[in-house]
Amino acid sequence: MPAPLMKIEATSSLPDQADVVVIGGGIVGVCSAYYLARRGIRVALVEKGLVGAEQSSRNWGWCRQQNRDGRELPIATRSLSLWESFAEEIGESTGFKRCGLLYLSNNEAEIEQWANWRDFARTVGVITNMLSTSDAKDYGRATGQTWKGGVFSPSDGTADPGIAVPVIAKGVIKAGGTVHQMCAARGLEMEAGRVSGVITEKGTIRTRAVVLAGGAWASSFCRQLGIRFPQASVRSSILSVAPGGHDLPGALHTADVSVTRRLDGSHTLAISGLAKVDPTLQQLRFSKDFMPMFAKRRASLALGDLTGWRSGHETLAKWRLDAPTPMERNRILDPAPDRGVVDETLRRARRLLPALGAVGIAHAWAGYIDSTPDGVPAIGEIHTHPGLFLAAGFSGHGFGIGPGAGHLVADLVTNATPIVDPKPYHPDRLAKSVRGKVAEF
Repeated sequence: MPAPLMKIEATSSLPDQADVVVIGGGIVGVCSAYYLARRGIRVALVEKGLVGAEQSSRNWGWCRQQNRDGRELPIATRSLSLWESFAEEIGESTGFKRCGLLYLSNNEAEIEQWANWRDFARTVGVITNMLSTSDAKDYGRATGQTWKGGVFSPSDGTADPGIAVPVIAKGVIKAGGTVHQMCAARGLEMEAGRVSGVITEKGTIRTRAVVLAGGAWASSFCRQLGIRFPQASVRSSILSVAPGGHDLPGALHTADVSVTRRLDGSHTLAISGLAKVDPTLQQLRFSKDFMPMFAKRRASLALGDLTGWRSGHETLAKWRLDAPTPMERNRILDPAPDRGVVDETLRRARRLLPALGAVGIAHAWAGYIDSTPDGVPAIGEIHTHPGLFLAAGFSGHGFGIGPGAGHLVADLVTNATPIVDPKPYHPDRLAKSVRGKVAEF
């Protein structure tokens, strides 16, 4: 079942040429196109399915600094201010609000980890508040439980995954860019050693710069170009319940379940980190790269089935540029949710928050969360293919930091001063050994 998603009317005709072509209509691709278009750059965004239809509409909607890896924190902080500006610039809300994120726990080791992150965050000017037992009980009064402690990050917030990307895509068009749905990019053209065009199913767009923001499909696309990009994905199942359950926190995380209020008053429910690893040839190819990450998360990961194999997003096969590709055979990754996980998530949520006891399931869905071996996105120009900028591998963090990532991409493409230091994100680091180096927080 697809996650709730606003549909938009895209640009009808494909341009013959553009200054920049963005491949992929998720949060990162759309934000990249948005910030390019606002600079007067002729940008065309091509999406094989519908904008926002894959993981960008299947996440929790959290826009957070709390517990970010130190390398991602600067881009997370800048993203929050960018999230706030969309409504005024576009004239339509993305559902963003700084409701604060609440974490509650009875695990002393977990609370200590949060305190350590608080101490680190202070060094870069980020404020987060540790909660005492009495504070945690007050903040978590909707649970009716006593907690040993917690943390509240007041400047963090949420946006609505069902509307955010489509609204920003409207902003791309408003700023003079074009957005093309149901238009898969099949490959690139090269001249004199650099990018010269994008071959799509509907024709070729001449261009000197391309942004590859293909989400879970990015590694397979890179393989067509002879580029090694280590990427793996896991299948996560979550659900939403109908509006109800008043006076609940806007965003609450516990070890058992996490709950997020959406713009329409419904709530998204999920168990953090719980996912299935669907075997694919790409998983096997990069198994050594991902061994440390999967070992660290072994308690929350389980072996999946052949869903990922059949989906085609992690293929090692080479495809033709004059024939339908796996992306055209599967326009939108929409795997079936794990019913056992959905039922267990609902059970835990009702136990944690009695107000949800009478509220029924509205939607249940699954999605593929793509990752790099170190859990940090790959953003930067591919030196072997001048003019090609990669922006992928966001490791479940892409929605929240999408605006900052898109702004950074626009900076790199136009040679502007980067919004944050781009060095920690450059894809070149993935050519080096990352074994034992995973996300710090």
